[in-house]
Amino acid sequence: MSLIESLDPDTSFRHWIAADLRFYREKADLSLSQMGRIIGCTRHTVSNIEHARDGFNLNDHQAGRADAFFGLNHHFARLVRYSRSAHDPDWYTEHVGLEARASLIRIFELAVIPGLLQTPDYAHALLTAGRTPDIGDQVAKRMNRQKILTKPTPPELWVLLAQSVLTLPVGGPVMMRVQLGHLLEMGGLPNVTIRVVPDEEGAHQGLAGAFKLLTVNGKDVVYTEANGGGRLVQGASEIQTFARWYDRIGAQALSERSSRSLIERVMEAMK
Repeated sequence: MSLIESLDPDTSFRHWIAADLRFYREKADLSLSQMGRIIGCTRHTVSNIEHARDGFNLNDHQAGRADAFFGLNHHFARLVRYSRSAHDPDWYTEHVGLEARASLIRIFELAVIPGLLQTPDYAHALLTAGRTPDIGDQVAKRMNRQKILTKPTPPELWVLLAQSVLTLPVGGPVMMRVQLGHLLEMGGLPNVTIRVVPDEEGAHQGLAGAFKLLTVNGKDVVYTEANGGGRLVQGASEIQTFARWYDRIGAQALSERSSRSLIERVMEAMK
């Protein structure tokens, strides 16, 4: 089965856009190069959009030009707009692909240890509580994702954690002590920075929810997770908003050294 044949427009906005762009292009007997000239991009970009490859989708300008050429009364413009705000199961898979290629990963986590820093037992406990099917397979996939942190040219990983993440005894206190020890070990890597937002800071920008900023080939995207699907944010203005939130949360976080000390104290108190 080819990549185009594997697209499912019924479950993914990005696949819907890809399928419709190809449909209208072929209906008008246009080549990829001709389509590129119409919407203002290269032949290669059109191909990537039609195959729904990671990181490729119509932008507002391209959607407007496609609508004008085909006389579609803002069809693509609406699809692009809704694709940015809807939850899409396909976006988790795309986010993992982007994560593997990122040069910088910035994470704020409000509830649990981020997947890239979890132990197998901690991940298993979380997935069990969430009644995730095929838990063993999912744990293995999560552990495999972590290999990016120790590859020859690893990404920079900057993590901000709410203090409550440290004190929630996922899997019980013994398992949690091991997890916190692993957190300290990972924080010792030269490419990993872990800082904690202490409870004493009270309300802060991050209380609205966790998010992840990924820098891939100099371009930022944001992934936010939710029950039933996540959202991959690619609009420039919205990405800038998340980047400001990250900086504001970071302004209330402890230094790396103070964060390590706090993690150690939590470990010692956990019986």
